Amino acid sequence: MNEQTAKKVARILLGTNLIVAGISHLTFARHAFKAQVPDWVPLKKDDTVVYSGVAEIALGSSLVLTDDAHQEAVGKVAASFFTAVFPGNISQYVNKRSAFGLDTDEKRLARLFFQPLLVYWALKSTNNL
Repeated sequence: MNEQTAKKVARILLGTNLIVAGISHLTFARHAFKAQVPDWVPLKKDDTVVYSGVAEIALGSSLVLTDDAHQEAVGKVAASFFTAVFPGNISQYVNKRSAFGLDTDEKRLARLFFQPLLVYWALKSTNNL
């Protein structure tokens, strides 16, 4: 598999995962996602979960469907989104909120190290790196 094909597969995989995550925000995992919303967010937790779910579906769809001319821009937006939601992961850790099987401080801490990988994945799979 050449590099361009590998990037395309990675981009489509990331986009598909975002679509599934977005759908889960709106349906079966809605309550669990509320655990990640920091208390300082000025919106209702449920509204924040819904808005972020819609954003994930839009971003995921964009990653899957984007043409070559727009990949880099979409990748930057996705990387920015992953950066913007990182405080939610920190909040879950600091406030000891269990969700998604993250029911210990060790598991919640380990998750924090995966967010930079998502940023890298978004950038690398869209030719930004």
